[in-house]
Amino acid sequence: MRRHPALLRPIAAALAALIGSAAICAAPAHAEPVAIAAKRRTEQKLFTDAEIVDGFFKVAFGAEYHLAGRVDRIRKYSGPVRVFAQGARRDRKAQIAGIVADIGAKVQHLDIAMASSAESANVIISLVRDRDLARTLTASYGAERAKEIRASLDPQCLSGFRKNEAYEIEHSDVILTIDNGDLVFLDCAYEELLQSLGPINDTDKVPWTMFNDDVQMGFFGVYDQYLLNILYHPLVRPGMTVPEVKEVLPQVLGEVRSFVSRINKLPN
Repeated sequence: MRRHPALLRPIAAALAALIGSAAICAAPAHAEPVAIAAKRRTEQKLFTDAEIVDGFFKVAFGAEYHLAGRVDRIRKYSGPVRVFAQGARRDRKAQIAGIVADIGAKVQHLDIAMASSAESANVIISLVRDRDLARTLTASYGAERAKEIRASLDPQCLSGFRKNEAYEIEHSDVILTIDNGDLVFLDCAYEELLQSLGPINDTDKVPWTMFNDDVQMGFFGVYDQYLLNILYHPLVRPGMTVPEVKEVLPQVLGEVRSFVSRINKLPN
């Protein structure tokens, strides 16, 4: 979940430092990608097992807003994930396709790709103007639930999913506003698409994850790669409880560390 006003303050500060100007409104159009590149260069990439495990349990067991029902068990897709983006902006759709490809390359046991139509997709991304967000929320969740969401979260982007009795996710919906710059859009898009895959909980207790509203990244960082690779490891199954996950975690974490280290060229 992203709340846009809180997001712009640190972005403005970062851009001011990068371009050496206090006049953020005069920044060139390419300033935001430069900001993302700067964040990549300073990204923390080395974590202890305890730091990774703590973050996983915080984001995998819980829900920022209880759109996903019970929150005491693992929820994930058990089959292929197909994503369709609907909206008028071709540039934003191209960015979504790039995000999906990036996630697919960095989560070992997740089969995710773009779909050619909404009918063949189980993740629908709605790209809307900020002025249309309230109407889109009402259409998606009903008037009463949409009112509760706006009052509780004041969202700029939102994701939720539907699961079956076995805690397998069957369908996800992601709503993204398209009016903001690339850094804001990419940050929202990565977070909400990843959360639609299962780790639905936002937390302010973990400083390295994009699921912390005080953290802005705009890319799929190493720490979150650890979390998603744990979730989609074959030994971590839908419906598992915390004790059940803890039982398989030593083997899972070893294999996940090997994969994430290899694709990011990290020391073993």
